[in-house]
Amino acid sequence: MKKVLLGNTGMYVSVIGFGGIPIQRVNQEYATKLIIEAKNRGINFIDTAQAYTVSEKYIGNALKEAGRENFYIATKSMSYDYESMKKAIQKSLSDMQLDYIDLFQVHNVGKQEQLDMVFSDDGALKALLEAKEQGLIKHIGITGHLKELMMEAIEHDEFETIQFPFNPVESQGVELFKKALKKKMGTIAMKPMAGGAFTKQKLSLKYIVNSNLINVAIPGMDSIEQVAENASVGECSEPLTMEEQEEVNKEVELLGNDFCRRCGYCKPCPEGIDIPNVFLYEGYVTRYNLPEYGRSKYEALSIKPTACVRCRKCEGKCPYNLPIVDKLKHAVETFKNL
Repeated sequence: MKKVLLGNTGMYVSVIGFGGIPIQRVNQEYATKLIIEAKNRGINFIDTAQAYTVSEKYIGNALKEAGRENFYIATKSMSYDYESMKKAIQKSLSDMQLDYIDLFQVHNVGKQEQLDMVFSDDGALKALLEAKEQGLIKHIGITGHLKELMMEAIEHDEFETIQFPFNPVESQGVELFKKALKKKMGTIAMKPMAGGAFTKQKLSLKYIVNSNLINVAIPGMDSIEQVAENASVGECSEPLTMEEQEEVNKEVELLGNDFCRRCGYCKPCPEGIDIPNVFLYEGYVTRYNLPEYGRSKYEALSIKPTACVRCRKCEGKCPYNLPIVDKLKHAVETFKNL
């Protein structure tokens, strides 16, 4: 497995990491087998989050057998103020039964006010810097889906890594990653399969690994076969062949633009609908095979897509010209039929 420096962190990480969302589908015993298989295949970077239900606990228990010393552990929290981030760090340490976390990331910053809070006197960054001084975390990163917001965020030198979507059909992060690399930041590709939309998984990873933009890609895995196949990409650094590039191009053309990138340009909805998250939660059902998780997230929405009045202001702002109103209607049907 090829390993590279994750920015200036000093961590030599496998170019293929282990994404921690899908292990919610399996039990603890199988999750442990997956982590052990990842270790045996040379994967040494695990990314999870508090939002991924049992993921942190599964990983923590698995590390008892797989060996904590064999992995760099990254997690993240959607806590933007000081007190909640301080509690979040302690919760992750407790759930994973760790003395320290290698990389703790501010998770899914999607609004200017959230970013402003992170950097305020009573913000999350203060808690992260304190935890770093105490040795509870080693490095600090940030994740998000809005390029402009992340471009602003990485101006702050406290962040050592940036995690952002990147795959053959989502290239909106190219400028962001180039800027991050110039700053010697670590670059992490989330959604390497476009949220499950891109079916040529191995070719997508090969594309990412050979992009010269990414230190580590973190595909989610819930089977031994997936671990083996994904890891094989990191064992061979050969670029895409002409035939493989043609396959990628056909897949990109076939997929088209009819899926949500969670860029957020459609917001705010006049009725208060959280459009990107509606599609995200539907994706957990239709692409990730996590119906209960998707439904629980959907049910927690304060305003459901049934509130749509078809004003289509969102469609006028969508840079990908998505038929958002029709897609919201489809999402309503998806959850109605669960």
